[in-house]
Amino acid sequence: MVNEQNDGVAARGPQEQYLSSLAQGRFQIQHCASCGAHQFFPRVLCVHCGATELEWTSPAGTGTVYSYSVVRRKPEAGGDYNVALIDLEEGVRLMSRVDDIALDRLRIGLPVRARVRRDDGQAAVLVFTPAEDA
Repeated sequence: MVNEQNDGVAARGPQEQYLSSLAQGRFQIQHCASCGAHQFFPRVLCVHCGATELEWTSPAGTGTVYSYSVVRRKPEAGGDYNVALIDLEEGVRLMSRVDDIALDRLRIGLPVRARVRRDDGQAAVLVFTPAEDA
């Protein structure tokens, strides 16, 4: 059974629970009580062992850039930005972006720290910042 410790509403799926936590400023991933592995993106079954005993946990929030790409846009369209694959200490890899760094300083292996970003009128998103500057 999926643990609904965040709000007790059994009808909510894992993705909705994850987004609700982000909206409250909390970054959480799932941890399997059966095999002890962590996973991301949220699911109803453990991707490692198939168990349903998944609990929400707050990860350390630290990791490293596994890979990244720079998306080029005209300045009037918002300018260039990065898309990065981040390996968390808990052993999961996720896609996000690294904020507060010049694109020419972004590198594979860069230590990063998670941060929930909430801009006015926008949904909360998970981003990372260089750990050296944190």
